[in-house]
Amino acid sequence: MSSGPSVNALQRLVEQLKLEAGVERIKVSQAAAELQQYCMQNACKDALLVGVPAGSNPFREPRSCALL
Repeated sequence: MSSGPSVNALQRLVEQLKLEAGVERIKVSQAAAELQQYCMQNACKDALLVGVPAGSNPFREPRSCALL
């Protein structure tokens, strides 16, 4: 007859909060520096920056048949 959360729901909430409390935290400045370094290291693989080679571009217009 209680209108509050059930015992099972509260137990799940406690478990979730324990998991979140155990997450290692770092400063935003450190996370930003690591993200920037990752982006710089992988910029050569980014298709938006270097483009897609014409031969492997799945979005190009299909060529017409040369036999017709």
